Amino acid sequence: MRSLRLISAEALVSHPQLAKESLDSVAYNLYPLLFKASYQLEQAEVTRAVLGHWPLEEFRLAVLLGPSTDHPEDLRDRACKVCLEACVQGLADHVLRGGSCRLRVADLTGIQDVQVQRCPCGRALGRWGRTKLLARTCCQLQAESCRAGHPIEVLTDLFVTDSNFDVVVQALKLPGPSPLQVRCPSLRADSLSPGQLLQVLGLARPGELRKLEVVHNVRLHAGHVQQLLAQVGFPQLASLTLPTKAFDAPPTYAPALVGEDPLLASIAWELSQMTQLTELSVAFSTLTGKIQTLLSPLKTPLRVLDLANCALNHEDMSFLADCTHTAHLEVLDLSGHNVVHLFPSTFFRLLNQVAQTLRVLTLEECNITDSHVGMMILGLSPCSQLQEFKFLGNPLSASALRRLFAAFCELPRLRRIEFPVPKDCYPEDATYPQDELSMSKFDQQKYDMIAEELRAMLLQADREDIQASTPLLGSFDPEIHETSNELGTFLLQAFKTALENFSRALKQIE
Repeated sequence: MRSLRLISAEALVSHPQLAKESLDSVAYNLYPLLFKASYQLEQAEVTRAVLGHWPLEEFRLAVLLGPSTDHPEDLRDRACKVCLEACVQGLADHVLRGGSCRLRVADLTGIQDVQVQRCPCGRALGRWGRTKLLARTCCQLQAESCRAGHPIEVLTDLFVTDSNFDVVVQALKLPGPSPLQVRCPSLRADSLSPGQLLQVLGLARPGELRKLEVVHNVRLHAGHVQQLLAQVGFPQLASLTLPTKAFDAPPTYAPALVGEDPLLASIAWELSQMTQLTELSVAFSTLTGKIQTLLSPLKTPLRVLDLANCALNHEDMSFLADCTHTAHLEVLDLSGHNVVHLFPSTFFRLLNQVAQTLRVLTLEECNITDSHVGMMILGLSPCSQLQEFKFLGNPLSASALRRLFAAFCELPRLRRIEFPVPKDCYPEDATYPQDELSMSKFDQQKYDMIAEELRAMLLQADREDIQASTPLLGSFDPEIHETSNELGTFLLQAFKTALENFSRALKQIE
């Protein structure tokens, strides 16, 4: 039931001019409710004014937008462009009001970027846009520093690419006291050179960083990774994601002895100094026979491990099945490995070890066929904590999927399944793994019929709490969606450079 306080707050913010004129006479403990009501109703003028007059020492956006006694709706998935811009403008107004203001910390983290915005305008301001807006505002306020009051520490999740790199660097290295002092518990980097990455990390207070994602179009090799970890240092880092081929050897590097890799051992030692590290993603790096070298020095058990498409061998799988990390793993991705065909006993020993903790398991394009379904059911049945299972890209028939779905109904915590298009829907000569073009050429009508049958099985078993889908283009990634134009330009430039280098090499041969 809606409280009288909420009804009153909504009525007030619905009249922006009256709300702004009344702020000085509003009790301090009502400001959080006024803020949330103005955010929900997209009254940007009021949102800006409330934050500009904020009377409390802390402003924590995710807490304010989360459920409360007066306002039970959760608004944390509303990355509303109009409202978030009003928040940053309100912060700027606040510091320019002078010394009477009490606000010391503004935490802008915790916003969930989703595919469909529920706010009235329907427009989102993603993580990249929020980074650029805040950085630009910091630089503009520097010119006003003579009039500004005490500084405000602003916590934000930075997303830096080549397009916003200059303004972010300028904001992070402003001379003297800045009215808004940026602190970033997490940083995502894409489309940067290794030098740019090193520069921005050096400025972003790496000693306080909790999460670092270096993804896609940051061209690192193992030498860069070792330099980054050794020179910058991340003592508080809990989560690390490295881009494709980040563990490939530098062009001029040669190990001292066959079978040894001092560079990888040095990287592993640097990782071992991060005593808070519990999440590691190194997908699409060739790590054949190297998993023990990489993971055994770590002092803290991992909870999240992404080894998708790392070309693991039996030695690697044996280490994973028996290492200290296994009993703590909550999220595991082994996509791109024929785990059931090549390492059946080792893989199922691994599943048995993680059964009490595993929440998310991803086995995409693992060549799991109908003949493996019985073993998969036996392997998954002890995983009582499993909440998500993703196995796109495996050549399974509709009959095999029915058997799997019957087993899924017995997993008490399972809530999400991403299953492949049944091979019945493809031409008989279809091969796996499929490219994007082949993947899209299937009998849609037949798929719809089978998918409906599978969902009916869940309903019949009273498991309507399980969502089953086939996202052929992958799950929605808000960061990629937001910067898709820049990524496309970056890839075209890289392709052009490669062609120029190839042409130059041909001329030299001639």
